[in-house]
Amino acid sequence: MSLQRLLVEQRQRVDALIALLEEEQRALAAEQVDGERILELARAKQAVLEPLSQTETRRQAVQQHLGYGAGLDGALEAAREAGCESDWLALQERAGHAAHLNALGGQLLQIRMRGNQRILDFIRELAEKTPYSPDGQPGRRPGRVDVSA
Repeated sequence: MSLQRLLVEQRQRVDALIALLEEEQRALAAEQVDGERILELARAKQAVLEPLSQTETRRQAVQQHLGYGAGLDGALEAAREAGCESDWLALQERAGHAAHLNALGGQLLQIRMRGNQRILDFIRELAEKTPYSPDGQPGRRPGRVDVSA
């Protein structure tokens, strides 16, 4: 497979990943988070990431087979000499965008998790102050005298 074809294939896969990351971001920013949808998106992202990784491995192998050094400098030189520098640069731009979206998604997830933890802490605090015993019977309330004795 030609280097240009690999770069185009990678960019298509990165674009698919970006679409999923954007959808995930919308799902996480929604008023009500649909946990099932978030799981579906995670599975879909994994389904895109695996072949993307395989394509990257093939691209690196082609790059080295053609005698170029490993890393970004070798990749740029290989793409330039193969006449597909614009494909390489477009791929790099899209990959950077995907990384940015992924970081934002992680931040949104952290915000949601902190919010959920605050809610759980509040519920736990309320449960500790309840005027009922664990079996649902009225218990002793602080500040009241128990006259049942």
